[in-house]
Amino acid sequence: MQQIGGTNGRVADAPSNNWVYRVLPPWLWPYAQLARWDRPIGWQLLMWPCFWSAAMAANAAAYVGQFSGGELIFHLVLYFIGSVAMRGAGCTYNDLVDHKIDKEVARTRSRPLPSGRVTRTQAKVFIVLQALVGLLVVLQLNWFSVILGVVSLAIVALYPFAKRFTDWPQFFLGLAFSWGALMGWAAIFGSLSLAPILLYVASVVWTIGYDTIYAHQDKEDDELIGVRSTARLFGDKTKQWLVGLYGLTLVLASCAFLVAGVGLFAYLGLLIAAGMFAWQIVALDINDGDQCLALFKSNNRVGLIIFLGLFLSLLFVLP
Repeated sequence: MQQIGGTNGRVADAPSNNWVYRVLPPWLWPYAQLARWDRPIGWQLLMWPCFWSAAMAANAAAYVGQFSGGELIFHLVLYFIGSVAMRGAGCTYNDLVDHKIDKEVARTRSRPLPSGRVTRTQAKVFIVLQALVGLLVVLQLNWFSVILGVVSLAIVALYPFAKRFTDWPQFFLGLAFSWGALMGWAAIFGSLSLAPILLYVASVVWTIGYDTIYAHQDKEDDELIGVRSTARLFGDKTKQWLVGLYGLTLVLASCAFLVAGVGLFAYLGLLIAAGMFAWQIVALDINDGDQCLALFKSNNRVGLIIFLGLFLSLLFVLP
C-alpha cells in the first residue's frame, strides 16, 4: 500500500476501499478527503431537503398548471452538483477552523490537515474552487434563489465555531444543512411561503436528531478538549430527546405537505420514515460508536423515502 506523507494515505474514520483510492491519483487523495468524497453521507443529507422542497413545490405547481418536468429534472441535477460542491467546501472550511482540535481527537488526527498532507494555503485554494462550482450552480436559478443562497453563507461560516460557545452546535448545523428546503421551493416560485418554511424547520429538527447520534462517537474526546454537543448535553436521555425531535420532524413535515397540497403518497413516505425513526431509537446504543455511525448513515434512506413519496404523489396529479 502506497505511503503518502508518512501514512498510507487513508483516514481513520472513512472506508479504506472507497472509490477515491481506486480511481483518483494519490496526490488527489488528501483533497478528496478534505471534501469528504470518500464519505458521501454528508452531501446526501445536504441534498435531501433540496429534493424534498423541489418535489413539494412541483406538486403545488402541478395543481395550478405551472409544472415543468424539464425544469424539475434540471433543478434536481443542480442540487446534486451543488450539494457535493458546497458540502466539500464546508467540510474543508470546518477542517481549517478545527485544525488544532482535530489533532487531539483520535478519529480525526489522520485527516489531511492535522496529518500535514495538505497545507492551510492549499486547503484555502481548494475551498475557493469548490465554492465557485456552487456559485455556478446557484446562478442557474432565479435571482431570489441566488440571494437566498448567498444569505446561507453566513450560517455556514458560523457553524464550525458553535461547538465552542453552545451545547447546541447541531442546531446550527441544521440551519445550514436544511437551507435547501427553502431553495427548492424558491427556485420554482421565486418566493417563499409557509410550506417551505415549515419544511425547513422540520429538516432542522431532523438534523439535530441524526447529528446527535453521530456526535456520540466523539463524546469522550469532546469532553476532554472542551467541545460541546447535544450528545454530551442529552447523555443517557438521548433516546427520549430523539422521540421528541423525530416526532416533531414528522409533525412539521406533515403540516408542510398539508399546506402545499401534496397527495397521499407523500404522507405514506412520512409513515415509512416514522417506522425508520422508531427503529433508530430502539436500536441505539450511545456507547457503541460503530453502531452510532451506522444509524446516522441510515438517515440517507429516510431522506430517500420521503422524496420518493413526494415524487409518486406528483405523478398522480399530473394530467
